[in-house]
Amino acid sequence: MRTTLLTLGVTAVACAYGMFAGAQTTSAGQSAAVFVATLAPMNSKVAGSKTSGEAQFTIKGDTLTINVNVKGAPPNIEHWQHFHGFKDNRSSTCPTATADANHDGIIDLIETEPAAGTTMVPFDDDPASMQVAAGSYPKASSSGAFHYHKTVSLRALRAAFAKAFGNQNLDLDRRVVFIHGVFPSTKLPTTAASLGPIPTHVTLPIACGKIKRVEK
Repeated sequence: MRTTLLTLGVTAVACAYGMFAGAQTTSAGQSAAVFVATLAPMNSKVAGSKTSGEAQFTIKGDTLTINVNVKGAPPNIEHWQHFHGFKDNRSSTCPTATADANHDGIIDLIETEPAAGTTMVPFDDDPASMQVAAGSYPKASSSGAFHYHKTVSLRALRAAFAKAFGNQNLDLDRRVVFIHGVFPSTKLPTTAASLGPIPTHVTLPIACGKIKRVEK
């Protein structure tokens, strides 16, 4: 009996240790999902430069890390940046030249909607707040470059996203990234539209990239 109990005890401890060790291995070996958008210039003639760069999204556990590197943006001003998409999860695309529906020579924010959908998540000081017009966005240097880095709770972002759009799935590979903003002094046609009372020079898209998954 003592031998049997001792055997059972050792077995139980071994199983418990195995479960614990396995959990450690799973946690330590947890792979990340990586998504990347290569940003190509838009509205370069009015922006005065060709804005380009890359946005990278890394999901690991309950964290989403966002890194955006941009060059060639209008210097010394703040640039709004977001991912856009459709509420019904259709796949978004960056608008082409044909998106200029009123033929005024630029593609304004409203003209991006048929291809790209609506503004969804801001890349500002607090993405999970979902306050598109209230957050603080990066400012380009004198050379027109900026780097943005932010790690957010995936749980918190999904909850805020669900409240705003009725769906917890961010579906990054169905979204596009926009970089916005030209100088306030930029001469824009009167036909150039924006969102509500927000000035057109703030929302004018200057770069766009389709988000694609690059690593499982």
